[in-house]
Amino acid sequence: MLIYIRVDYIIRTLMIKKILITFITTITLVVNVNAASDGELILKKNDPSEIKECWEGFNRASFALNQGLDKIIFKPVSSVYRKLPTPIKSGVSNSLDNLSNLVTIPNNLLQGEFNEAVVNTGRFVINTTIGILGLVDVASLIGFEEYVKEDYGQTLAVHGAGPGCYVVLPVLGPSTARDTVASVVNFVGGDAWYNVTVQNDTRYFTDFDYYASKVTSGVDFRAKNYDSIENVEKNSIDFYASVKSLYLQDRQKRILNAKAIVDTQDDSDWEEIEN
Repeated sequence: MLIYIRVDYIIRTLMIKKILITFITTITLVVNVNAASDGELILKKNDPSEIKECWEGFNRASFALNQGLDKIIFKPVSSVYRKLPTPIKSGVSNSLDNLSNLVTIPNNLLQGEFNEAVVNTGRFVINTTIGILGLVDVASLIGFEEYVKEDYGQTLAVHGAGPGCYVVLPVLGPSTARDTVASVVNFVGGDAWYNVTVQNDTRYFTDFDYYASKVTSGVDFRAKNYDSIENVEKNSIDFYASVKSLYLQDRQKRILNAKAIVDTQDDSDWEEIEN
């Protein structure tokens, strides 16, 4: 019964915030007037070679900070995490993917992907209830379409907003000016998970639940890409430049909903990686 109450609360919160999300997205779009509905123009705007490096000094300093944090915290923790039994790692990944639906669904709507919004809403409800808070991806087992993540940066790109300059954020890592602005939407109503944990005082969730999920997501991502990241660092003349190139290539593919994913940006299931 408690699970159903939580799902109902999250869904109602998501719908209430929808108007606010739309308004904020529209205002942000005004910053970049180069609207484009043509896929070729979107491709060109997000071409890694076209994205400017405006703050290289800051970016390299931030990158060095993140490398230090990785070596001290994320790499050791992820190396231990990798040794956990596959069912545990898969359950954690499934649960995190399920939570990310709370950002993906409104962005499906904002991008006009109404069928995907319906499918992902169905996935969220099924996996949160029958799948025990997303630990088991029941939706995939019963034939729902493959899940593809969307975010507010992708939505802005689809509506024609250019990426702006490349930026490396402390702790958070590679981004662009557009995606950094878009991420603020999460904290003003765009992420229902943030709303029910941090922004609102609920009986079911606390701030800890939100921040723990974000840290766990970072560890999960680092563990999945452990070997790829190590190989890139070992074989790169300029590790910073290599990471920048790989990130921007992957970002371009996600904006275009391309099937191929760059090796060092793998965000798939553990079973697929280990088989």
